[in-house]
Amino acid sequence: MSNIISRTTLIFFLSVFVFSCTDLEEDVIDEVIGGETSNPESAMAAAYGQLAEGTFTDHGSVFGLQEYPTDECMLPTRGSDWGDGGKWRALTEFTWGTNNAAVSTAWNNLTSGITKTLTAIVSLQENPDYENHDLFIAEARGLLVLYVYTTLDLFNQAPYRDVFSEDKSLVFLQAESAIDDLIIEVESIIPNLVNLGEQQTNNGRFTKQAAYALLADMYLNRAVFKDRYNETSSFNFMASAVDNDGTDMDKVIYYTSLLINGNFSLESNYFDNFAIDNTHGSEIIFAVIQENDNIRRSDNDFAYMSTARAQKQTPDNRGTNGSCVEPEFYYTWEGNHDDPRFHRYYQYSDGTWFMNDGTTESLPAEDTRPDTGKYLVHFNRGLQVGQQYGPTLSGDGEFDMTEDGRIAISKLYMEKNTTIPMDFTPEMDFNNPLEAVLSQDQINRGVRNFKWEFDPENGNGNSAVDVPLFRLGGMYAMRAEAYYRKGSTALALADVNILRTSRTREALFDNAPGTAIASIDEEILYNEIGFEMYWEMYRRKQMIRFNTYDRAYTAKALTEPYLRVFAIPQSTIDVTEGITQNFGYN
Repeated sequence: MSNIISRTTLIFFLSVFVFSCTDLEEDVIDEVIGGETSNPESAMAAAYGQLAEGTFTDHGSVFGLQEYPTDECMLPTRGSDWGDGGKWRALTEFTWGTNNAAVSTAWNNLTSGITKTLTAIVSLQENPDYENHDLFIAEARGLLVLYVYTTLDLFNQAPYRDVFSEDKSLVFLQAESAIDDLIIEVESIIPNLVNLGEQQTNNGRFTKQAAYALLADMYLNRAVFKDRYNETSSFNFMASAVDNDGTDMDKVIYYTSLLINGNFSLESNYFDNFAIDNTHGSEIIFAVIQENDNIRRSDNDFAYMSTARAQKQTPDNRGTNGSCVEPEFYYTWEGNHDDPRFHRYYQYSDGTWFMNDGTTESLPAEDTRPDTGKYLVHFNRGLQVGQQYGPTLSGDGEFDMTEDGRIAISKLYMEKNTTIPMDFTPEMDFNNPLEAVLSQDQINRGVRNFKWEFDPENGNGNSAVDVPLFRLGGMYAMRAEAYYRKGSTALALADVNILRTSRTREALFDNAPGTAIASIDEEILYNEIGFEMYWEMYRRKQMIRFNTYDRAYTAKALTEPYLRVFAIPQSTIDVTEGITQNFGYN
């Protein structure tokens, strides 16, 4: 009887939170409930797989909600492109309301992750003799907290049911009260987790190290969860920790130090963290594993979205001319353009550097796309500003070539208005300052970000780039902030300088390390965290902690604190008993 109740409740859970409608697709439910609850391995695969089902890899899910409303990233309407009912620019303008499709997508993806992880836990409960049962239960519980925590962060509430209790009824957790329970939950499973690398685990599994990183993140943001709508953003970061052993910031320092002093190391080439071959990277603590095999879903969005249409890695690949860096963030880099995290030139094996300034007239035809054999061009990494250069297509659909068999490089023009040079301008200069809308002759505006490597294999949409959710650089950034909030500015400065000086430039600049800074204050710390963590689904949380999120910036007016969280989708409100809309939304 308990199993029947459990499955009935879960079917209800799926009907409300995955599909958000009454017309259910029974084959999908059967796939999740019927087969996977009797097969722990399949259920666990589904729970992990949801990370890559767009949740943390598609620009229109968690990334869109964590980045597009911030001062470092936007997706404006560009002439005839990216209108989509205004759902993208609404994230920048803070006009998303209760019916924004991008917000609904993130909600559905995250609650699907909660559901699939609960399914895995139920499956494991029903199979107590399953090999590595205790380990898988611990991993599933940690993964569940990650999904719930992210949902609470973005929406201030999350659906949940306690499958370990007699009462398995559906409840809606509230961020203020739930954050402590989530912390206790992760701390309680650490003994049953293994260290990364033990029992054939990799950085795509929820290990002890993933738990430490998640705990550090939860403690860093606990004060915000406790007082979300504080009008002055005077959050109590020095509150006693959940176990009363030190403060929240002490816990951040403790858990990040476990990782900093562990078996990870900073990549000297910062962009290796976001490269096609970043699997098992030395910094990556926990990542969404992507494979370019067309078997499980993968996504190229973080690179594809910011690449212009006429920027072609191969004759068959292109970007989509969408997202860009906002002026406020770009100008924080003034005086830091020699930072190894800002930009990196690509060098070919014959010594040719792609300078992207008109001086590189051709590139060697030495690399090819793995699945087609067509010539491949490597663009530079990091922030791309000013006039762009690259390969162009010949009449037969191949790259234009020089007489000596090299790939010809030319000045590029925008694809949908070929009279406009591809000159990426820091300024956006919208006709209406509060509407992120560009006309067709303005589609070149915005600095582009090639931090994430474009994977050309299998088309524009797939990628083998693993998406780090926690990496060592982020741990240094968290610890520096915690030190600073405790008043230990010297220690905060030391961590910032480790990040700056551990990264090195390319051989064009003699592999020079980044330069240290002499002092630190809140603004410097804020900028330095941005230099390390930009476009990694981190900025929104950072801005709320530093009291910059409510301020006016590009295409955004001064906003009220209730917009620090998103509305529960109205489609969910309409069909779900027991859930209420978030404060401030009508």
